Amino acid sequence: MPVARGPQINTRSALVVGVTGVLVAVLLVAFVLWLAGQGGKVEIRLGDRDFDAGRAERMAAQIAEGGPLLFSDVAGGSDDIIVSHVGDDPATGWFAFDARRADDPRDCFFTWSPDEGVLVDSCDPTDTVGPDGDDLVHHPVTVDDEGRVRVDVTVDLTPEEAGSLP
Repeated sequence: MPVARGPQINTRSALVVGVTGVLVAVLLVAFVLWLAGQGGKVEIRLGDRDFDAGRAERMAAQIAEGGPLLFSDVAGGSDDIIVSHVGDDPATGWFAFDARRADDPRDCFFTWSPDEGVLVDSCDPTDTVGPDGDDLVHHPVTVDDEGRVRVDVTVDLTPEEAGSLP
């Protein structure tokens, strides 16, 4: 009974396959090294850059009645923020800032004290900040063309930088 011979690989074919495989591997390694050398320029963004806090007129009235609003975990992590409004014009006077000091645990955050007109740290009642967030980390706030308050939670500002925004 005759036995069929399988496919034959000659030396030239083996050499072409081997060299091609080595070239692909070298190119992949070079690409990975190039990406690694970008020095943090790779940026992954999931979802919107900003947080839609709500309608400016409604929020300004709510804040005037009950004080600044706490938004828990708006960025999907532990970045709780407080949105505050000062003044009579719902289009201006907005502030957004971290709800706690950087070194405080998550269960410590500022709450509104209507009698004193300040925000009080829930873990240290002697630590207070005004409705503009004083020295806390701020985030840019804008009122869009539709009258909605938008907070860019991806940007941290000093109080001085936040005060210079339009």
